[in-house]
Amino acid sequence: MNDLPTAPDPSEGALLSVRGVDVGYRTGRRSHVTAVHDVSFDLHPGQSMALVGESGCGKTTLGLGLLRLLPRAGVVPKGEILFRRKDGTRVDVRTLEKERLRRFRWNEAAMVFQGAMNAFNPVLRIEDHFVDTFRAHEGGRRWPRKEIVERSAELLEMVRLDPSRVLRSFPHELSGGMRQRSLIALALALEPQLIILDEPTTALDLLTQRSIVERLAELREELRFSMIFITHDLGLAAELADRVGTMYAGRLIETGTTGDIFYRSRHPYTTALINSVPPVVGDLHVPESLPGGPPSLTSLPPGCSFAPRCSLAIADCTTGRPSLDVLTPRGEGLSHAAACLRATDAELHAEGVSRD
Repeated sequence: MNDLPTAPDPSEGALLSVRGVDVGYRTGRRSHVTAVHDVSFDLHPGQSMALVGESGCGKTTLGLGLLRLLPRAGVVPKGEILFRRKDGTRVDVRTLEKERLRRFRWNEAAMVFQGAMNAFNPVLRIEDHFVDTFRAHEGGRRWPRKEIVERSAELLEMVRLDPSRVLRSFPHELSGGMRQRSLIALALALEPQLIILDEPTTALDLLTQRSIVERLAELREELRFSMIFITHDLGLAAELADRVGTMYAGRLIETGTTGDIFYRSRHPYTTALINSVPPVVGDLHVPESLPGGPPSLTSLPPGCSFAPRCSLAIADCTTGRPSLDVLTPRGEGLSHAAACLRATDAELHAEGVSRD
């Protein structure tokens, strides 16, 4: 905003630079509904970023769009998705043709999908899923089946599964936690630099969630991959992420380090999300529900999309859409930014909630 020092170029050395990306779904031959609007951010090597927000805010659509894994009706009509490959070259994922895109996936970036039972082919054993993955995305080498099985066993051991039990099993023969761990091992198969995880602990019991989260943190430290973690669980976001992005109505409305978001949030929607969850430590307080619901993507309100639900909205909020302005400039994509006309008002200084 006004008179702030100039921050270094955040894309310098970034693994992933997303610039002005829209993602939508076709509704007719010449029209589509935009589900993600004008998203920009940078992710550096080894960093972990959580995307949080209510259901329907565009988190999963953005994650799928980054790897062009959208369903047939999905489109990425605008923007740049710049990725720095292992050989140092930079590619725009939006422009990759089919064969190059197939080899890019799982070699450079992989995804762990929500709902492991739906992600696996029910008539293939886990071993066959590994064989198909290695051979479809082989990355310039031929993988003999014996070598694939040996490597798959190593990967399963990394996520603390017994290969002799898992490899010859069909997906339905495994528990939910075992399937989810197997998906994570499959994502790590070709040593990608980036892993996108879409609600990887949904529908799992708390002990299994804890085990998977702890192992993910250990693997990221050990293998040094970057991670985008899509979740509605703020506790998991605080534990796994170096930085957090809040999404609302398809837009990125606040980004910052975990400390920025949980202790110094500057967008009223982020603050409302934090206040809606009981604290794990510290003084107890009654969670505050957020009235109303997100707007329809086909009829967004003028100005700030959150204004109709915001107790701090002023007249200007309903006429002009605020941009994602930097509040605290930092290098390596760690700047704190918020898309709110009142982001610098004293009453928006949130105390935050500890998630230890």
